[in-house]
Amino acid sequence: MISIVIPTYNEEKNITACLQSLSSQSVPRDTYEIIVVDGNSTDKTRELAEPLADAVFIQKRSRVGGARNDGAEAASGEIIATTDADCILPPRWIETIQRNFERDEIVQLYGPVYPIEDGIRHKISLWLANNFARIGYHTRTIYFTLGCNTAFDREAFIRAGMYRCIDAGDDLEIALRMRKIGRVKFDPHLRVGFSMRRYQQFGTLKSLYEWAYIVAKGGETAGSEYSKRIYR
Repeated sequence: MISIVIPTYNEEKNITACLQSLSSQSVPRDTYEIIVVDGNSTDKTRELAEPLADAVFIQKRSRVGGARNDGAEAASGEIIATTDADCILPPRWIETIQRNFERDEIVQLYGPVYPIEDGIRHKISLWLANNFARIGYHTRTIYFTLGCNTAFDREAFIRAGMYRCIDAGDDLEIALRMRKIGRVKFDPHLRVGFSMRRYQQFGTLKSLYEWAYIVAKGGETAGSEYSKRIYR
């Protein structure tokens, strides 16, 4: 059993497409569960999610990392996979996760992303990000994991302390702790459709600058308007 945890907040425009992509996987539906952890949305996110998910509830902890932790604690699967409400999951996403954990002794798995929206700038931005992730992985200098496309051995994830409830960089920080427990693997075939909406709204350079600044400050900040709206 694989448990997919999806944090949400006012995602009524995106959640249905995300959950429908998860409902159209190449593996039987009874081999995985979908858990939606909502940040007390004021729109129809929970109402739209309930027919397509196995569990929908309001998060108790703060931040996106806290929502993922809430979902992990409610999960029944031996593997915890995380993604975002504005992502599209290819049909073999869960199958690829299963195959990796069956074949290799790993505690964490992650992969690249591709843009859902059209535009050469988006393609170039994510091409650079994906190559940065590949170089970091193969040189063992940084594990550029993304919360929208990662999976954990549940027991190891809990033993490592799960996600930190911080504004940004929680997905990078957890990999540092997971690698002390076991092997962290990058699979280029584990691809996820990633929404560039935030970069369109705030600008790519400003978004990356804000993210890097928050990470450098240890993941927590008093919060610019950007960080408040992105990391709630």
